[in-house]
This record gives sequence, C-alpha cells and structure tokens, in this order.
Amino acid sequence: MYFAALLARTEDGWEASDTELLDNVETLSDLADLAREAAAEDDTVLVLIEQEDAWFGVVRIDGEEDPRIYVSDAAAAARSSYGEILLTDELLGRDPADDPDLDALDLDGTEDGEDEEEDDEDVTAEAVGSGEAVPHGPLGDPQVLDDLGVSEKELKALSEDALTEIAEALGASEVLETVR
Repeated sequence: MYFAALLARTEDGWEASDTELLDNVETLSDLADLAREAAAEDDTVLVLIEQEDAWFGVVRIDGEEDPRIYVSDAAAAARSSYGEILLTDELLGRDPADDPDLDALDLDGTEDGEDEEEDDEDVTAEAVGSGEAVPHGPLGDPQVLDDLGVSEKELKALSEDALTEIAEALGASEVLETVR
C-alpha cells in the first residue's frame, strides 16, 4: 500500500494535502510542478511518499530550485511506480546518453545485413544498456531535511513509521494525519 502527501510550508505552519501521484504525475518534473502549485510564493514544499514496510522517499522543492530527493531503499523503490518517478538518471549517477536507442535495434536479434547466428548475449547487452543495478539502501540527499529539524543520521535511522516521525519533527503531524 502506498501513501503520498504534499506538505507546504506557509506563514501559519504546514499545510498538507494528499495526492494521487499516479493520476497526475509521470516524471519528477511533473511532481515538482505539482508541488510548486501547492506552495505559497516560493516556500518549501515536501512530497512524502511511502510504500508500507518497503521504502519511503522525500522530495523537497524550494521555489524554482531543482528538487532534492532522498529515498530510503533505492532497490525497493525501483520496483514501484512511485519509485520510478524519484529514481532519475541523475540520482542514479547514470548518463541518459548511455541508454540504448531502441528504435535502432532490430528486434529479431539481427541488424540489417547480418546473419541471424549473431551472439544473443551481445544483443541483450545492447538492449539493456549499461546494466548497472540500482543500489540497495539509501540514495539521494540525506541532508534534505537538516534545516527543518531532521538530521542526516535521524533520516537514515527511520524505518516503519518514517513519514509520521518526519512530520512530528516538522511540527506537522496533525496536518499529515488529516490526509492519511
């Protein structure tokens, strides 16, 4: 089960709203735009996402700055549709130019003018691209919440009730519970 919420900082404290990310968002850019819409002026907005007992993620948007991302377990997040939004090539340290051009691949395993006897492993390696695995464990900016009262050490120690503990540290537990 997934839970996702936006926490927007205002003059009066934090305001929370739940969001159906899969209905509105396909990319990190879409997510950042959604968060900016929830912000009063250029205030901080946090997107909190969790998959029960598997992983959680925090995306921080401060005005027009690039989003800052922290994911508690990248490998677990990679297996979910929400995680795919957060695990950008940049976060994973991959060069998008390394992705194979699938249009250039001949899907029958041969290239024009070549025999079908070509080694299948070569074609598979081309199709897979770099083949780098998503790392197990935390990934991203562990200092994403430092100035808001959650240190890197505390963030990395969070597990089952991570979003509740983050909200408590921010003084936003009541507003988060209203959207749960």
